[in-house]
Amino acid sequence: MDLAITISSRSLFASVQTKVRLLNVKCCASLSSDNSTTAAVGLRERPWKIADARIVLEDGSIWRAKSFGATGTQIGEVVFNTSLTGYQEILTDPSYAGQFVLMTNPHIGNTGVNCDDEESRRCFLAGLVIRSLSISTSNWRCAETLGNYLAKRNVMGIYDVDTRAITRRLREDGSLIGVLSTERSKSDEELLEMSRSWDIDGIDLITGVSCHSPYEWVDKTGDEWDFNMNARDGGTFQVVAYDFGIKHNILRRLTSYGCKITVVPSTWPASETLKMKPDGILLSNGPGDPSAVPYAVETVKILVGKVPIFGICMGHQLLGQALGGKTFKMKFGHHGGNHPVRDLRNGRVMISSQNHNYAVDPASLPDGVEVTHINLNDGSCAGLAFPAKNVMSLQYHPEASPGPHDSDPVFREFVELMKRAKVNA
Repeated sequence: MDLAITISSRSLFASVQTKVRLLNVKCCASLSSDNSTTAAVGLRERPWKIADARIVLEDGSIWRAKSFGATGTQIGEVVFNTSLTGYQEILTDPSYAGQFVLMTNPHIGNTGVNCDDEESRRCFLAGLVIRSLSISTSNWRCAETLGNYLAKRNVMGIYDVDTRAITRRLREDGSLIGVLSTERSKSDEELLEMSRSWDIDGIDLITGVSCHSPYEWVDKTGDEWDFNMNARDGGTFQVVAYDFGIKHNILRRLTSYGCKITVVPSTWPASETLKMKPDGILLSNGPGDPSAVPYAVETVKILVGKVPIFGICMGHQLLGQALGGKTFKMKFGHHGGNHPVRDLRNGRVMISSQNHNYAVDPASLPDGVEVTHINLNDGSCAGLAFPAKNVMSLQYHPEASPGPHDSDPVFREFVELMKRAKVNA
């Protein structure tokens, strides 16, 4: 195609001669036999990724996105996390089993991933949903990109999706089941039917994340990361930790506070635990519905009053049920590293890291059980104590991985509980 551009002079510029420039433009696009437009060879590959994934929510909404990490089709409960960073610790937190984690912070992946920030042996979440995937990494500890990391672990991720709109929907309607897919062969109607035929409530997710046999844990928090070394003494306490989906840094913090830990599976009999004669028992964090694991509740019932107990998150909920209380599912749960909690015993307010969709109903607890902490966002129960039975628990993560260090002194509180029990034995 020949294009002629003529620039004519005006009377005002009479001295300027008229010039004619010829511009040749070649169009190489052709129409293929299937009536689809095929670009020239040099333009066939776009310099940007196009939408190749969908997340379909049970409310009927369909969100187009771009994929990274693994491909395929996956179902899970969609929850949002308000942490600004710490995505690798979130990815490897077993408490997210069966869930898609939507990060409200729009920019994810800029620090890459490394081998030191793993919180468990693998990624347990169903998938990751983010707004913007960083195209580069900039951190001295970075070993690989987030996309490569997820692909190796067969975890799906999507980006360029309106996470703000989805978050508002979850806040209004509550947590929703969703299906994430990169498969074009599956229709929107099929994916919607999948989302409406699955429910996370009542499913035992703990068995799939727990260890299969007991093992000893010996690692402490590294000196370069330990900020609270002066708060501890040289005492040694034997602790049995029930693995309902335990995070490594919970074990590191307890070990740093002078505990020798044996980690046991979620189905480990209470009788076998008592034979080990521990100074204390840790009930760890974990995924899903506490009512779906009655065997764990029965185990805790046997142990209460015989050995000092410290419950964290799922452990807190199981302890609440074992003491006679009830748990309920929250509208959209607490997920993030910026949740304010008040210690009712001294009025101290701490910023905490939280990850749970269920809570203990304080009104259902028997006499003698105290609510020690409350979440200041909604007033829900964030901690319990039963002094007569040497029991304490928290509905949040005190190990600060990721999250602030405000709650670290509770590990010292557990050590003091074991000390008093030894003296009074």
